[in-house]
Amino acid sequence: MITSAKFWDKIAAKYAKSSIKDVESYQYTLGRTRSYLGAQDKVLEIGAGTGSTALELASSAGHVTITDVSPEMVRIGKEKAREQGVTNVEFHVADAQVQDLTGPYDAVLAHNVLHLVEDLPATLARVHEILEPGGVFISKTFCKPTGRGPWLYYALVPLLPILQLIGKAPFVSFMTIGELESAITAHGFKIIESGSFPATELRRYIVARHVPD
Repeated sequence: MITSAKFWDKIAAKYAKSSIKDVESYQYTLGRTRSYLGAQDKVLEIGAGTGSTALELASSAGHVTITDVSPEMVRIGKEKAREQGVTNVEFHVADAQVQDLTGPYDAVLAHNVLHLVEDLPATLARVHEILEPGGVFISKTFCKPTGRGPWLYYALVPLLPILQLIGKAPFVSFMTIGELESAITAHGFKIIESGSFPATELRRYIVARHVPD
């Protein structure tokens, strides 16, 4: 099975060119995220891909650290930052547990990555560790439907192990919204906002506040 970094390296160029399918919903959650950031805040995004969202949010924060497990994603992200003239950011190649970064951060972002993390408990514990007490953890995560879902989901699930075996798909964890929220609260967070935008979206947007130990 292909490693996570190699998988994302292979598709980085195509990923960078992909367009946002639902611009209205993306802009809405972007605005919600921006509302939790302060002009002097230190922000970290894990699993940021080529950094598109982090670069959009950079003007609303003091400094943004952008990480991804894929060196190629990070290379493309650096090019984007230079092209866009965004200077209050830095990039690091790191997995979701960002062991080489110490923080503390006022906000940690994890957009479209938690379902791709193999050790979610360790990742959530690490996020809690590097967040300032009272800081926010903001995520958007694919969650499996508990009722009737789109046909494509049910078609892909049985094929996923085969695709993973031949290097055509990454690790994916299938959690319900309830399971994801329980995991987050079990690691020292209080959820202050949770929703799907639009309501039929299978990715859950969650804002959770760091509760001191």
